[in-house]
Amino acid sequence: MDKKNVRVLALYLPQFHPIPENDVWWRKGFTEWMNVGKARPLYRGHYQPRVPADLGYYDLRVPEVRKAQADMARDYGVEGFCYWHYWFGNGKQLLERPFEEVLQSGEPDFPFCLAWANESWRGFHHGLKRREILIEQTYPSEEDHIAHFYHVLRAFKDERYVKVDGKPLFMVYQPFQLPDAAHFIQLWQKLARENGLKGIHFVGQIYGPEKADAVSALGFDAVNIVGMYNYKKHRNQVTYLCRKLRKLLFRSPMIEPYREVMKYFIGKEERKEDRYPTIIPNWDHTPRTGRQGLVFHGATPERFERHLQDVAQVVEGKRPEHNLVFIKSWNEWAEGNYMEPDLKYGMAYLEKLKAFVDRLSK
Repeated sequence: MDKKNVRVLALYLPQFHPIPENDVWWRKGFTEWMNVGKARPLYRGHYQPRVPADLGYYDLRVPEVRKAQADMARDYGVEGFCYWHYWFGNGKQLLERPFEEVLQSGEPDFPFCLAWANESWRGFHHGLKRREILIEQTYPSEEDHIAHFYHVLRAFKDERYVKVDGKPLFMVYQPFQLPDAAHFIQLWQKLARENGLKGIHFVGQIYGPEKADAVSALGFDAVNIVGMYNYKKHRNQVTYLCRKLRKLLFRSPMIEPYREVMKYFIGKEERKEDRYPTIIPNWDHTPRTGRQGLVFHGATPERFERHLQDVAQVVEGKRPEHNLVFIKSWNEWAEGNYMEPDLKYGMAYLEKLKAFVDRLSK
């Protein structure tokens, strides 16, 4: 892979295959494609349903699909996939098959890292009307942390694993939900060195920059800031109340213009070398939550390009090794949050991304 001045990692949802638990919670054979396929426009101009183009309604159990995704990502400037990793405690995992097969087969030959999605699953957030917990995130013991480490050690030692300063990158989605996060980090760093690694490059993910210093204080090496809700601090209250009234009167989702919210995705905090910004191509949660969802209306490749210009301003001048940017996301189709081609825009978003990476690498 050509050396780039910016390292783009795309968050990757390993959901698109049936598992026994989803068969029980939803129906036999359920995958996110069912939510994506049943989505309908909920107001005039609402872009739904979203139909995948080149890769189709794929099944992540198929090796050729995983290779096609990796080839596409590489061609358009993505350094690697950051797979969401689900460890609920006491060894319980979900959706692990696609990554396990990537790890065991050695294919595709494309960099990867892991992001621990350490939160409970609630039905409403995943497309069910009921709101109870489907599976609870637990942290039962230090022994479980040790078992967790040894489970992912195989991945850490894989030559494809993404590293920063020679250390495998491991992200934690909810750093403040992790009991005694400082001890967890110290434990894993100790285990890493005992097993022949230089250590681990820990990244804590947060929504908004306000608590970035608090994450660093826990022992995280870097913070990934997701600025998708930053607009709430800047919005006009009259406009907001009008949108809330529209939602109530017309039973529409909460609609926010992408052209407005994107102005606040990136802030000055991300200029720091240990603060990793997030690229956000779009957001539409209505395939899962219907009229209770949030939509960033009017996202286009051209507006996405302007967002990338804001990202470029905060990453220019950083050392390439530490110049990481995360994309939220590669394939979160049920959140309207993806880079893979659809029938409406084709490869346009990926083309904008490639131009962004090429420009920074000159």
